[in-house]
Amino acid sequence: MTTPSPSRAAAPIAPGPRVPKRIAATLVNSLKGGVVPRIGLPYITVGRETEIKALLHDLDLIADGGASFRFLVGRYGSGKSFLLQTIRNHAMGENFVVADADLSPERRLQGRRGEGLATYRELIRNLSTKTRPDGGALTLVLDRWISGVQAQVAAEEGIPADSPAFAPSVEKRIYAVTQALEELVHGFDFARLLTLYYRSYVEGNDEMKGLVVKWFRGEYRNKTEARQELGVNICITDDDWYEYVKLFAVFFKQAGYRGLVVLVDELVNLYKIPNSITRQYNYEKILTMYNDTLQGKARHLGIIMGGTPQSIEDRRRGVYSYEALRSRLTQGRFGREGLTDMLAPVIKLAPLTYEELLVLTEKLAQIHAGFFGYTPTLTENDLASFLQIEFGRVGADTHLTPREVIRDFIELLDILYQNPQIALEDVLRSDEFSGAVPGPQGAVAGDPLGSGPGAADFAEFTI
Repeated sequence: MTTPSPSRAAAPIAPGPRVPKRIAATLVNSLKGGVVPRIGLPYITVGRETEIKALLHDLDLIADGGASFRFLVGRYGSGKSFLLQTIRNHAMGENFVVADADLSPERRLQGRRGEGLATYRELIRNLSTKTRPDGGALTLVLDRWISGVQAQVAAEEGIPADSPAFAPSVEKRIYAVTQALEELVHGFDFARLLTLYYRSYVEGNDEMKGLVVKWFRGEYRNKTEARQELGVNICITDDDWYEYVKLFAVFFKQAGYRGLVVLVDELVNLYKIPNSITRQYNYEKILTMYNDTLQGKARHLGIIMGGTPQSIEDRRRGVYSYEALRSRLTQGRFGREGLTDMLAPVIKLAPLTYEELLVLTEKLAQIHAGFFGYTPTLTENDLASFLQIEFGRVGADTHLTPREVIRDFIELLDILYQNPQIALEDVLRSDEFSGAVPGPQGAVAGDPLGSGPGAADFAEFTI
């Protein structure tokens, strides 16, 4: 841990890089509200180098035709969702298609009343690419695929678009793509729908294109409805939606992308399912995904699931209650604290170090000052004093997370900005700020100067 020099510590922190107002507003408002922003993450990313490096290694594997499956495990507010969003942005920047969904009581991996299909619909709704990062990219991808094939025919075969030979040549290439999908489960019907979309695209039949997209989104309630509108005797259901995710992964590669990355957060909602049989069905679906990716049954597909330690490791209700998963995921005998295998399927998030939190608060102070248009006045010692009090409160060692630290710090910046007559020291030493961190049994009184656990770790930051 490095002690800042007195000269640097006494001076206000330097202004940071210019952050566009829209991004700065999203960062400040999202973090103060306790949620992870979907844009601007590179401006505030600190630490997690080893975790990010391991997950980026997976992207190379996916691009080469392989598949990967990972669990990210961390307490509420530990940065799990933040890391998922960071990987999401990295993947889109590397020309992957990304789909993400949070599980809930209405969205599961398996269900009897459409809960699994609801998760599929959420994934397709949030389908994102570099040029469409906010979701809804399915139509864009389909249209880009067709125009890309047309451009290839014109460039490689030298056939002009107005030539009678152009359409048959394009259709021949379209057929080659769809034929590669037919060997997969449900691949024949998937390929048939792609061909139908292509013909509707060429004919300018927007109504039919919309119906095909509706089918891909899993919005048909039954086979009868799909047959009446599209002439196909199949629709995506609770039982087989994952097979279509695998099909999409292969198709996206054919369409010019590097693969598909699926992010599923809030596994705790499976842990909370009261019926043990329903829970087991959901864990069985995870086992299927896990086996497919590791055994080579899936291609160009990466799956990352996020959950709390309890939702994974609890042997009564968590993922580890399903013995087939527990035996595959449990850490081996050689792993221990400080010696973690980042190539294992389960990545456990270690807490951010004090130095990393110091860098993070400095970045947040710079962004806040740039957004509201004032010159930063806080010094590095001020930031260290804030963190010393945060971690000095009773219960901080076990219950304080980066989410609470960030939320408190942005609130502190807001108060100082709106009340310039108030000294920082007065706010830090107030009873409201320096109270205890709530524990399982409720709040406890704390020492404002941080005599509780963790306070000594910040002593060297102060001059």
